[in-house]
Amino acid sequence: MEEGYELDLTYITERIIAVSFPRGCSEEIYSLNLKDVTRMLKSKHADNYLIINLSERRHDLTRMNPKTLDTGWPDLHAPPLDKICTICKAMESWLNADPLHVVVIHCRGGKGRIGVVISSFVHFTDVSASADQALDRFAMRKYYDDKVSALMTPSQKRYVWILNSLLSGSMKINASPLFLHCVVLHGIPNFEAAMCCPYIKVYQGMQAVYSSGVYHIGSNHRDRVCINLEPAQLLKGDIMIKCYHKSDVTSEREVIFRLQFHTGAVQGYNLIFEKEDMENANKDPRFPDYGKVELIFSEGPERIPGKFCLWQNGPDVIVDYNTADPLTRWDSYKNICDGEGTDAMLL
Repeated sequence: MEEGYELDLTYITERIIAVSFPRGCSEEIYSLNLKDVTRMLKSKHADNYLIINLSERRHDLTRMNPKTLDTGWPDLHAPPLDKICTICKAMESWLNADPLHVVVIHCRGGKGRIGVVISSFVHFTDVSASADQALDRFAMRKYYDDKVSALMTPSQKRYVWILNSLLSGSMKINASPLFLHCVVLHGIPNFEAAMCCPYIKVYQGMQAVYSSGVYHIGSNHRDRVCINLEPAQLLKGDIMIKCYHKSDVTSEREVIFRLQFHTGAVQGYNLIFEKEDMENANKDPRFPDYGKVELIFSEGPERIPGKFCLWQNGPDVIVDYNTADPLTRWDSYKNICDGEGTDAMLL
């Protein structure tokens, strides 16, 4: 990388270009680099390029490049399932309209979002691709394997898998209503003097729909804890569950795990996520290697007969339902479309 440049520009194929800027890139360096990239694109491709912006909306990007499609979502997260389809359709439509057309995938932050788009587009075009596109698909797969696969989060990879399963016909969309009754944390993380005080927040379409009480778990209770949702929460579409530990000492909070899924991909009435399937937990030694999270659903809000007694936690678990506590109520995703800072988004 030349001095003064903080970007990675790669021609994945002759007509698909990835331009990424590192998360720590300053505004000044970003603006200078963006001007140079724009100048290069216009000199080489004239007005035949479409920018797919995977980061937050930027006026300087759209001012320099009028053909910009803003499709951004938070870094290190999976996008809504319909957004992946929208991006793939836009890419296919633009590339098919003229043989001179090229697509530029722009991202500021981690390259995981580029990985989502490239791998999804491979699956998307597999359905209708002709034999003469085989080399392009091979190039995209190689770029994915060599450059971005290792940078993707478990939820990002899960969403690519869901899209591929739906496109290939190996999975049919589940349109049944799903009520979440219980989140079972198997294996208690060791966050503070052999203790853990978890609580969860549930998001639907990045909007908070449920916050639990704080579960104070005694040091002798190491098997599992059941976080019960009463009444059960109706969920549909793109869902994220984020679990925090609230410190009894400092009153601060740390993320225990984060996971995303789409209700249309839920087959049956429970989902199990191993340690490696969840953000934060997958790299945290305090989360036991044998630990996992189980989500229990049903088609209705009524208690599941014979199950409620299995979700009791015993006397070593005390639940604090002080939902007025601003720490547990604070929703760090509500301003995401207004360009909220990356650090704040991840809290």
